[in-house]
Amino acid sequence: MTPRIRHPYLDHPGPIAFAHRGGAADGLENTVRQFRCAVEAGYRYIETDVHATRDGALVAFHDATLDRVTDGAGRIADLPWQEVRHARVAGEEPVPLFEELLETFPDVRWNVDVKAEAALLPFLDLVGRTNSWDRILLGSFSEARVVRAQRLAGPRLATSYGTRGVLNLRLRSWGLPAAVRRSAVAAQVPEIQSGIQVVDHRFLRAAHARGLQVHVWTVNDPESMHRLLELGVDGIMTDHIDTLRKVMEDRGVWV
Repeated sequence: MTPRIRHPYLDHPGPIAFAHRGGAADGLENTVRQFRCAVEAGYRYIETDVHATRDGALVAFHDATLDRVTDGAGRIADLPWQEVRHARVAGEEPVPLFEELLETFPDVRWNVDVKAEAALLPFLDLVGRTNSWDRILLGSFSEARVVRAQRLAGPRLATSYGTRGVLNLRLRSWGLPAAVRRSAVAAQVPEIQSGIQVVDHRFLRAAHARGLQVHVWTVNDPESMHRLLELGVDGIMTDHIDTLRKVMEDRGVWV
C-alpha cells in the first residue's frame, strides 16, 4: 500500500534520499561546506541536529559537547554563541546556526533531530518566524519531546515517532496491543536495533496502513540500500551520499 501524503514535507516522487548530517563520511558533518556538497550532488532532503547555546542560539550540531569533532571543548548548553562560533569542525569549518542553513539552502527540506529540551522552543520559534513549516520534519529519540512539539505547533509541524512510538508500531505490526500516536507522518528507524529486526514487510504494512512513511537510518552499504528499496521503504538516510545516489540511479528512482 502506498502511503498517502499527510504533509507538504513528504510531497516527493518516489523514495527520499536523505544526506545524514550532510554526508558524515566526509568528516565535515553538519557544516555549510558539507551541506553544500550534498546539495550539489542533487540532495534536497538533509538530516541534521540542533542544540541551543547558553544564550539561546540554535546551532546545527550532533553532540552535546564540542569535543569529538571540533577543536573546541565544552558542553554547548553551557557556552555562549560567541564561543561556539569560533570552534572549527575537523579544525576547518565553523559550526553553523540553523537559521543560516534555512537562508543559505532555500530549496532544502530539513530532517531535524532536536537533541535537547532546551533547543525545542528556540527551534519552533525559528521555524514559525521564517514560516518554514513545509520544509521541516522534527524528530527526537524522546517521544515526550516530539509530542510536546506537536502540541505546541499543531498539524503544520511534521514529526516522526520517538523511540516509544516506534516500539508501539512494531508491536502493532506483530498483532500485539499498543497505542499508536496518529499525529506523526513518519517512522524513522534503524533496520535492526539491539539484534531485533525493525524493518520488514509487517512493519511497512503497519506503517503504511496508518499513512506513515518509513525512513531507515543510517544505511551506508549498497547491498542494504538495494534490499531496503526492494522492500518498499520510503526513504534512506546515509553518510555516503555518492553511494546512495548511485544505487538509486541504478534502480531508476533518483529524482
